[in-house]
Amino acid sequence: MAGNDLPGALAGIRVVELASEASAYAGLMLAGMGAEVIVVEPPEGHHSRGFEPFLDDEAGPERSLWWWHYNASKLGVTLDLGEEGDRDRFRSLVGTADVVLESERPGRLADLGIDHDTLRADHPELIWVSLTPFGRTGPRSQEESIDLTVLAAGGPVWSCGYDDHAIPPQRGGGNQGYQTGSVFAVLSAQTALLARDRTGQGQFVDVSLHAAANVTTEFASVQWLVAGEEVQRQTGRHAAVEPTTFTRALSVDDIDVNTGFPPRSARDFAVVVEWMESLGLKDQFEEFFFLEMGTQLEEDLHLSQIGQDPEVTAMFGAAREAVRFIAQNITAHEFFIGAQERGLAVGIIYSPEEVLADPHFQERGFPVEVEHEDLGRSFTYVGAPYIAPKSPYRVRHRAPHIGEHNHLLA
Repeated sequence: MAGNDLPGALAGIRVVELASEASAYAGLMLAGMGAEVIVVEPPEGHHSRGFEPFLDDEAGPERSLWWWHYNASKLGVTLDLGEEGDRDRFRSLVGTADVVLESERPGRLADLGIDHDTLRADHPELIWVSLTPFGRTGPRSQEESIDLTVLAAGGPVWSCGYDDHAIPPQRGGGNQGYQTGSVFAVLSAQTALLARDRTGQGQFVDVSLHAAANVTTEFASVQWLVAGEEVQRQTGRHAAVEPTTFTRALSVDDIDVNTGFPPRSARDFAVVVEWMESLGLKDQFEEFFFLEMGTQLEEDLHLSQIGQDPEVTAMFGAAREAVRFIAQNITAHEFFIGAQERGLAVGIIYSPEEVLADPHFQERGFPVEVEHEDLGRSFTYVGAPYIAPKSPYRVRHRAPHIGEHNHLLA
């Protein structure tokens, strides 16, 4: 069977998704894995169809690129859940589903008589995944939130910002709070499906967006809970208890790169020496002597020695500046490939269009063309986040128009 004909990992699974910006990414991933995802909107369309940007900067419910991206590969139906007839149609649709995905305010669906507790008696095999700001239970369960406050109250915002702490913490772009919660929702749905294969029973999955955000803070939360220490925000660098050195440089083709963590082992010092010599930069780097000294190390340098041991401090500083000096004398792509070949972890700071043009992502088939037959055009979308040859993730078709698949309703 050809790769394009192979079914996705979730082929044969039907997901009913109540349209929401908080859970849209979860539905997108499930659809990419092969599930049939039916997104339910109100008759006028979900309000996220009004999110910018728009095709050719012309606003319209069918022209939101946000909607296109987050709802690709899905089918779409419209229901007015305030009307009993449409609630009956929703109940019938849920009766055909394996998974329900929603992020409604706790209590809203119960008030309408279409929540999990009401429907599970007739559908004990149903998996219901709910994303809410603070979870469905507890003293804060009724509080509302947006992506900004998810990230702020969840913790990641504390670590994001600049060396100048007079500048407030910064929220990262891209709805990272919603996306993080959606990833946990997908993992939970897959786990529940595996459990159902063994038990025949569905279950209710309660995802807290704030809790999901908090567990991505790495050591920031643990450092406070265990040691009572706060990490410090740093410009273009990972937050840390103690300030770290600047790791960005501008390549010869004017692209920002991240020079990563400086070499600390004899092996790493040796590859930096070899790299500088191969580029003819040895004589231009005044601290080359300390790099050669690093090649004789019997043990790796330790951060605790910096500022305490003059030789260690000199070697560490020379290594940091050497990698930056190399980056400043070659193109960003040459720097990245050269470092990868030598086992050094560095990165290019790409703009979105540069990501899609990168040869690595091109070779992996990351940019994909999606046909919009209604417009007579195709558009470049981001494709699979991973490669699974026997159960491929794919963008199957454009996002649905308002009510495009209402024929699926009973």
